[in-house]
Amino acid sequence: MHYKLFFSLSLFIMIFYKAQRNNSALSITTTNEHFGIRIIDEYRNLENLKDQNTIDWMKSQTDYSNSLLNTIPNRNYYLEKRLELDKRQGYSISDLKITNNDKYFYLKRNAGEKIAKVYYRQGSEGKEELLYDPTNFNNNYSESKHNYIINLISPSWDGSKIAISLTEKGKELSEVVIMDISKKYIYPEKITNTNPSNIGGIKWLEDNSGFLYVYYPVIDITSKQFRKDTQSIVYKIGEDPKKLNVVFSNSNNPNLKINREEFPVVLAFNQDDKYYIGILVDAEDFRKTFIIDKKDLLSGKNNWQVLYDKDSKVYSIKLSEDDIYFLSGYNSPNYKLCRVNVKTKEFKNPQVLVPEKKDEVITQYALTKDGIYYATRKNGVEAKLYLYKDGKETSIKLPYVSGNISLQSKGKDFPDIWINCLGWANEEQRFKYNQITNTFKPENLAPLTEYPEFKDIIVEETTIKSYDGTEVPLSLIYDRNLKRDGKNPVLIQSYGAFGTSFSPFFARSYLVWASQGGILAIAHVRGGGEKGVQWHIDGQKIKKPNSWKDLIACTEYLIKKKYTSSKKIAIWGVSAGGITIGRAMIERPDLYGAVIVEAGVLNTTRYEGIGENGFKEYGNPNNLVEFKGLLEMDAYQHLKKGTKYPATLITSGINDPRVASWVPTKFAAKLLSYNISKNPVLLKVDYEGGHGNDIPAAQAYSTLSDIFAFAFWQLGHPDYQPKENIKK
Repeated sequence: MHYKLFFSLSLFIMIFYKAQRNNSALSITTTNEHFGIRIIDEYRNLENLKDQNTIDWMKSQTDYSNSLLNTIPNRNYYLEKRLELDKRQGYSISDLKITNNDKYFYLKRNAGEKIAKVYYRQGSEGKEELLYDPTNFNNNYSESKHNYIINLISPSWDGSKIAISLTEKGKELSEVVIMDISKKYIYPEKITNTNPSNIGGIKWLEDNSGFLYVYYPVIDITSKQFRKDTQSIVYKIGEDPKKLNVVFSNSNNPNLKINREEFPVVLAFNQDDKYYIGILVDAEDFRKTFIIDKKDLLSGKNNWQVLYDKDSKVYSIKLSEDDIYFLSGYNSPNYKLCRVNVKTKEFKNPQVLVPEKKDEVITQYALTKDGIYYATRKNGVEAKLYLYKDGKETSIKLPYVSGNISLQSKGKDFPDIWINCLGWANEEQRFKYNQITNTFKPENLAPLTEYPEFKDIIVEETTIKSYDGTEVPLSLIYDRNLKRDGKNPVLIQSYGAFGTSFSPFFARSYLVWASQGGILAIAHVRGGGEKGVQWHIDGQKIKKPNSWKDLIACTEYLIKKKYTSSKKIAIWGVSAGGITIGRAMIERPDLYGAVIVEAGVLNTTRYEGIGENGFKEYGNPNNLVEFKGLLEMDAYQHLKKGTKYPATLITSGINDPRVASWVPTKFAAKLLSYNISKNPVLLKVDYEGGHGNDIPAAQAYSTLSDIFAFAFWQLGHPDYQPKENIKK
């Protein structure tokens, strides 16, 4: 018998490894001094994304990464599994909007479709009608092929019209079209230079003749002027969108002293409100806010008045005639529900409706004709529902134990209230609550689906002690039959920034990981909002080290309790979570078998890559103390030569408007240069994507498939190990 031996795949990978090492990025070192601190930057040249050397290196690294990922068996397992689950479900629904006259507008994506379309029905039981298919969108600017998706819909108060925001390739910046519902007619005018899904939304005028939105003068994400000098615009249907009617901006209202980096947004809550609220959106929890009579704004007057400053610590404001409802963080880090009169403005001494709770954070509330419904969460993962009515608060038992709930109402003049219940392992369900009978009626617009392959997946919520004794919440998702023998592959996801809670949702991705024998962990580190305002403060600026030290403590706990062992753990973070992940890897490279950072903030001393609004979260480089904090959290600057680092997958989107793609690129280049282990360091740039949002579902699934395959490969899962290619 004749045997022919081919190169083993391990040799193939070694050849690729050497090829990558011989393709180092061009390094042109820049040295700066800041407050007498010497900052050496070996790869400052890579910040020029128009330089051909940089372009070529990014593409070559992406090609290399794809080639190596292609050698992993089951690379596409998650992608194929998720498409199978979508087919089983049939269709999904999102961005539901209900008008006062009971018209339902929503996005629906059928299984097999790449993108969602706009649908409409009268009432929850009404006949469904297709309104708009984004494949029909023509932006008139290019004859090349585009794949637009819808990232926001906003119906008018009476449901006679709808504004539809479209974007492509993860750019987030959008174009808006307007449809007349009865005629299914698209007006020829298009709104451009806006980002309503992230900043400001679309707020309809009382008479449904137009709306307010935020305009970006510069939309080139590589420009230093991008995201600066934005303006709130009143647009009337039929007018030329290029003739801007500016009503709230630093140029239109110089007396308000609006910073160039702040987003001036106008809020509208009810159709019959007497006032508009103007809020300066930035990266902080509490924002300076103004008020103006509606008739004054619409008649062109600029008499905005200060409503409250940041130090009043007002959050989640809502209007009801002359009353303002809000959540107060003033001397109450878990928030209290309050009310003040528009005329008195006693925001530091308001009428307290619901006092702060000791172990629960008030997360949201909804005004209705029958009272105020509000939700709380304990440790970010245990939700409760209450009703405040006639000076009393009543606890309402949920249909089932939920890690998270969301509320939706029509407003102060209607009794309707809907509750969406979510959990890590519980499919999201929507209910309409009847206060008179104290019952919940299911009102699911999307079908509930059976997932027998996940029947043994359980969720464990616990807290662990961090390095300084602080109790940090930790969520664990795994198969109930799993053995604690120290051999289980663990994927820990963490964020810890901007006061954002990593709250439970029905995570099919996590369940797929767990169904393959892995443990999915969520470390609710400081910097998030899981335990209130102080939890955020304790993980930002000079206190940022708490974030990655909390993550390290969670890792050590999992090892101590024999869920897993060192080198069987992968850590995973996105965007600002890159700080937590990057610094944990650098501080304890011995703990981890793999590291995944998506569109990560990894070079904080170079604020140019993340925008000046980031000063409020990360620190101001013009302040010595805060600059030292920026330097301490800068993963790029903390890489050490001659260190054995774990296998690393670093991703970015070329159209990312939040974290410039040169930030992950620089980190990958320096890590490749400094790392002496033979573990792969992969840079993968998505040339059809941005920050991870606003892309077709299959594209997002494909990214997750690569993350899971890479992690399972490096953590030793037998189904993901490249095999020797031997042919007889």
